[in-house]
Amino acid sequence: MNYLPNILFAIALVIGIGYFVRNVQKLIRNIKLGKHVDVSDNKPQRLKNMINIALGQSKMVRRPIAGFLHVIVYVGFIIINIEVLEIIIDGLFNTHRIFSGIGSLYGVLIGSFEILAVLVLVAVIVFWARRNVIKIKRFWNSEMTSWPKNDANYILYFEMVLMSLFLIMNATDASFQAMDSGNLISQYISPWFSGMEKSTLHLIERTAWWIHILGILVFLNYLYFSKHLHILLAFPNTYYASTKPKGQLDNLESVTKEVMLMMDPNADPFAVPDDDNDETPEKFGASDVTDLNWTQLLSAYTCTECGRCTSSCPANLTGKKLSPRKIMMDTRDRLEEVGKNIDANKGEFKDDGKQLLGDYITKEELWACTTCNACVEECPVSISPLSIIMDMRRYLVMEESAAPVELNNMMTNIENNGAPWPYNQMDRLNWKDE
Repeated sequence: MNYLPNILFAIALVIGIGYFVRNVQKLIRNIKLGKHVDVSDNKPQRLKNMINIALGQSKMVRRPIAGFLHVIVYVGFIIINIEVLEIIIDGLFNTHRIFSGIGSLYGVLIGSFEILAVLVLVAVIVFWARRNVIKIKRFWNSEMTSWPKNDANYILYFEMVLMSLFLIMNATDASFQAMDSGNLISQYISPWFSGMEKSTLHLIERTAWWIHILGILVFLNYLYFSKHLHILLAFPNTYYASTKPKGQLDNLESVTKEVMLMMDPNADPFAVPDDDNDETPEKFGASDVTDLNWTQLLSAYTCTECGRCTSSCPANLTGKKLSPRKIMMDTRDRLEEVGKNIDANKGEFKDDGKQLLGDYITKEELWACTTCNACVEECPVSISPLSIIMDMRRYLVMEESAAPVELNNMMTNIENNGAPWPYNQMDRLNWKDE
């Protein structure tokens, strides 16, 4: 018995899974570059959010057409890949359709897979048409340059090929067709290959089988470099997303303590701080990815680049430079750059003279945000571009004193007059009469 194909399969499997594990380790390393944040609260609510949003696709279906198509692809991706287990067993142990021994249930499973494969194929073609023929506006914003634009198409082509190979593999499998159970779709494809020699038919079936499983391994490893990493990260991201009301912004604990100290009439203004217990951060806010917390970096990798956030952003809709999607893409790109820097310098980051603020995200983008939370509300995987924007604004104000003139004037008025307007203390409520 020739075991060479099984040996080659085992080698391909080890290489494919090994490279995937290596990239997952790198992904975790990069995410951990972010600052610690406690997300151990509200576990029941977090679990509910993950089940509803990541598993249940509740926010995807708010836009019915795209949502329905995405659910088809999502369900198909999960269920059809159950067959990968059979393929792996067959490939390692020189068996053929090892699960067919379970009887009629096998026909039900394969039949379901074939129907889903056709539905996924149709959905993916519609997705391709929406991007490349109809050219829906949010897929063609300025940040959707060659790679982001092509990345989406590559995944669609992957899906088309994998689903087609699955159906061809079944249609040319003579023993499977002879079972006449589960071949709900492939029985209509099988006549395309009628008249061929058995050896030729077997060769086509084996070729489709090999390309199908190798394609799955390639797809698995492509995820790390693609926006489709959300297939894996949507679940942890929806679980660890903020459970606070959307209008509630985080405060720096060190600043809060300082304010409380200033308001405490019994506090000693000349007391020497305890260095061991001094929790004042090295810097206020964020100017680079390592100043953000790890959940924000997780969100950057989870971003699907769908553009729902940007298409709902009032600043973007009125012609401002801000695109919440670009904020997340820039954060991920900078994080990847930092990760490669660490890899190139044996685990240590070597200052490259660059940072997220300025080199990737401009002040103009940050100050265009109205903090309305539309982007947060629209995101189908619970990403908050606003949290990154606010942290970077905090850096500009507290570290560089670089707030816009209008904002500085407002803060000065609040400090001197107790109101944002340039009235004296006695007249500060006059605005209500205007």
